[in-house]
Amino acid sequence: MSIPLHKKIREDLLQKIKSGEYAENDIIPTELELADIYGVSRPTIRQAVQSLVNDGYLEKRKKRGTVVTKPKFQQEFTHVIESFDSEMNRKGLAPKTKILAFNVVKANEDVAENLRLKKGEQVYKLIRLRYAEDKPVVLVTSYIPYRLFPNFQEIDFTTEKLYKALEEAGYPVSAVARKLEVIKSDETTSDLLDIEIDEPLFYFHTQGFAQDRVPVEYSISKYRGDLNYFVFELSQ
Repeated sequence: MSIPLHKKIREDLLQKIKSGEYAENDIIPTELELADIYGVSRPTIRQAVQSLVNDGYLEKRKKRGTVVTKPKFQQEFTHVIESFDSEMNRKGLAPKTKILAFNVVKANEDVAENLRLKKGEQVYKLIRLRYAEDKPVVLVTSYIPYRLFPNFQEIDFTTEKLYKALEEAGYPVSAVARKLEVIKSDETTSDLLDIEIDEPLFYFHTQGFAQDRVPVEYSISKYRGDLNYFVFELSQ
């Protein structure tokens, strides 16, 4: 079966992007120019270009044209219970974790509510900066009930997966609830994630539940808007 023209053109444009012929921030030729170069109609070019826009290789900008951008990482954790490391490895990307803080604190009102604890109860506060291919992708602050996991501070979370540690302690995460917002980065977050101040961030609140809806994790994750996009899968 022959490959559709728009897919052939997409692959040729992608090869030019990956080889550096069209470098990051370059403006590619217009639809009319590309139609002339490839000898096809503008709708065919439009399909090829839109596919690369959808995958994060190109971005359409008003008054400038279509610009070469950094490809975004597709994040599927909105509908899959999976660790960041496992997801990155599955996609062929090298994950890395930097621990910024790991200590025992008293739960504030928000944390206590999400973990169904009394305000002031002890919780672990674990702050991690997660990388993919040496790029900082997400800043995650996780809270875990201390009384359920009294030996957690012995674990090295630079290499150990949080969900694996919860499972080995007898509380595997079987369900999650997530809330998504979009916020702007502040000075601290922009410095850690290597972005400009006021850049958009995907801001997730996650509750992880073990059997019988026992909350064992409450996490706040700030994903770079320029490097990530999320897939939501619904079924009826």
